[in-house]
Amino acid sequence: MSAAPSSIGEAPGLDAYLAELETRLQAAVASHPGVVSSVGAEALSAGGKRLRPLLVFLSSDPRGEPPYAAGVAVELVHMATLVHDDLIDGAEVRRGKTAAWSEHGPLAAKTVGDYLFSRAFAELAATRDPANLAILADACLSLVRGEALQRRQLHDPDTPVEAYLERCSLKTASLFEAACLLGAGPGGSHLGAFGRALGIAFQIIDDILDCAGITIETGKIAGTDLREGTPTLPLILAAREDEAVRRALAGGPLDGALVRVAETGALERSREVALDYAIQARASLEGGPRRDELEALTHLVINRER
Repeated sequence: MSAAPSSIGEAPGLDAYLAELETRLQAAVASHPGVVSSVGAEALSAGGKRLRPLLVFLSSDPRGEPPYAAGVAVELVHMATLVHDDLIDGAEVRRGKTAAWSEHGPLAAKTVGDYLFSRAFAELAATRDPANLAILADACLSLVRGEALQRRQLHDPDTPVEAYLERCSLKTASLFEAACLLGAGPGGSHLGAFGRALGIAFQIIDDILDCAGITIETGKIAGTDLREGTPTLPLILAAREDEAVRRALAGGPLDGALVRVAETGALERSREVALDYAIQARASLEGGPRRDELEALTHLVINRER
């Protein structure tokens, strides 16, 4: 994502929160020294947007203590899903670096992902808030369901758009929603709705970028989804109009298919859907001390180039 607009970057307390977040993330990963924590530290050092902890912060009441534990927990869950996703997908690169499973082996990657999940819940459990634990547990269940749905949809060019959006909601937006709910606390259901809509928009843009060029966030070469047979919105829309794209998504030859996706106009139409979800996200906001920052974030997500 490009540099945050001033309305986000100038939020009082944000710099201190992010600095403390990094310190706590490092401490959480290093809490049980050994091979697993060392590999986990490598995953942490790869960086990332820290978008989910940012959502925790922007959803919280600025008059209180920043919700550090919640920010750490959602980022650790996100890191765990990346490690496991790379293993499941056989992706050898993550954010320009060798994926954990490729560097250390599948068993190590599986164990590291499990370790990061465990540390996430340990961090949140220390707050002694069962409601927050339930929120994170529900989100993790959605992540698993989303992964299972993606497995069922592989190489299916007839995947309905509604089924794709359900997958986005489960696999990506559920953790955005959880981040907002954890930050907002009781009475913050409208911010949960904001997070879910924003998460779907984020995933659609991610899928557009995969068709359009190399992304710094994933470090993957353009067209990963097409090569793996993952039916994303631009690929589904393009497959309806172009037989070469349809065959490629179903597991056939890939030659020239990615160029033809762009020629169908599917990228522009997909972006319109993402814009609609960003509008939905903004419509769910009900004021609050950080409404401007949250609204600015919707524009940042839509207009990012990586």
